[in-house]
Amino acid sequence: QVQLVESGGGLVQAGGSLRLSCAASGRTYGTTGWAWFRQAPGKEREFVAAITWSGASTIWYANSVKGRFTISRDNAKNTVYLQLNSLKPEDTAVYYCAAGGRPGAQNPYQYDYWGQGTQVTISS
Repeated sequence: QVQLVESGGGLVQAGGSLRLSCAASGRTYGTTGWAWFRQAPGKEREFVAAITWSGASTIWYANSVKGRFTISRDNAKNTVYLQLNSLKPEDTAVYYCAAGGRPGAQNPYQYDYWGQGTQVTISS
């Protein structure tokens, strides 16, 4: 089992920045695919970014966040980060960390482990 705890969400104005963290514990060894998803009220959970856990990082982004968001990892701290820059009101959502999927998978059903989510709200 892998436990994931997100933090770093909040309320910011459009154009602002946030840094989300996903701290992992438990049996992370062999869990190669890690990702961030988000879900806005009344909408389906959507892919944001993904990263491989070991070796040289391979990274994927949704087109809607490419150039604004950056995913990264710190293996020593068992933590995955999502830097959110140039935020827009349409980025408002609950952001979830996920693990256990095939590297780069963009379907939420392909991930085994999920955090509780952290709310990101962007005011215009």
